Amino acid sequence: MAEAAKTPRQIWMSVLARASAAELHLHLQDAPQLPDFRTLRGPEAGLVMVRGRAGGGGAAFNLGEMSVTRCTVRDAEGRIGHAYVSGRDAAQAELAARIDAALQNPDRHDALQDAVIAPLAEAQSAARQLIQRKAAATRVQFFTLATMRSDS
Repeated sequence: MAEAAKTPRQIWMSVLARASAAELHLHLQDAPQLPDFRTLRGPEAGLVMVRGRAGGGGAAFNLGEMSVTRCTVRDAEGRIGHAYVSGRDAAQAELAARIDAALQNPDRHDALQDAVIAPLAEAQSAARQLIQRKAAATRVQFFTLATMRSDS
């Protein structure tokens, strides 16, 4: 799905899912305090099947299983937050769910966006670009006789 087609909540949940618990705690230091919460489900770890496609467009196949931790919380203001994170870090899933719930509050939204989501999204984008540059530097151009022939 293209970034422009995603809702704001899908974007911030994606950022939260990729951030570690340590990164979340670090950025929360400059944010308003999160409201008290009650756990509705989890955090609990499980497995999901990861699917792939050969060549990016071929038939789908089961690549393997991946550990995922999920959590659902209700904050003191009645907002429900959800989180699914890769791996088995219960603290990461719980904190991401708490931030999701708090981001739904218009009074907290802008401060949390500025202190937590925006810096994490920028760091994740920079890391992605670094990986892409490294991969591009190792790209090999293969020439075949068909591409070397001239039409003269």
